[in-house]
Amino acid sequence: MKKLLTLPTIPLSLAAVLLMGGCTPTVKIEPPEKPIVINLNVKIEHEIKIKVDKELDELINNDELF
Repeated sequence: MKKLLTLPTIPLSLAAVLLMGGCTPTVKIEPPEKPIVINLNVKIEHEIKIKVDKELDELINNDELF
């Protein structure tokens, strides 16, 4: 014999489905209200030191070489 769904089982099963639907997790991705600010204080120093021997300096200044 087949058992037909009785009147009280339909609302109970509908209520169970609605309660189970309320348990599903939701994920919301929202942008922040304030913009993201990145402060970079960068100081770059560059120093070049050149030392030349007197003899080498005389060679470079020699007109016959060039």
